[in-house]
Amino acid sequence: MSTITESVDVKVTVSTAYNQWTQFESFPRFMDGVEEIRQTGSTHTHWRITVAGVTKEFDATITEQKPDERVAWKSDSGPTHAGVITFHYIDEDTTRVTAQMDIDPEGFVENVADKLGILDRKVKGDMERFKAFIENRDGHETGAWRGDVDHPTQH
Repeated sequence: MSTITESVDVKVTVSTAYNQWTQFESFPRFMDGVEEIRQTGSTHTHWRITVAGVTKEFDATITEQKPDERVAWKSDSGPTHAGVITFHYIDEDTTRVTAQMDIDPEGFVENVADKLGILDRKVKGDMERFKAFIENRDGHETGAWRGDVDHPTQH
């Protein structure tokens, strides 16, 4: 299992950055290799990705969501991965968005990509493209979901 952590500072408010990140179906616009994401329920998504020319599909569950703070998920099928995106106030117009992901590469190609640092660079590129995507929207997100999803171990 590999852990990848990447951060990017975006010139938008915390709420704008968070709101955009809750719009999972927009991810193909800034995530390399993500072909489609469908929200299939309030906490469930279906992904279609292409890695090294191979298309894979899997389901993921949002395990925790706190407005303006964090969005966490884990895969239910397909490549084993989990992660959290956190949103940190820098100033009124700047937010640090941090992605921390645990990925267990499947198969030869993904293991080689992991060993060569390709997965780290991919996440870094995705974060940079998110920055460009949201900043080029003049501070306006494509939508928002402001509900809470409590972590399963919390009562």
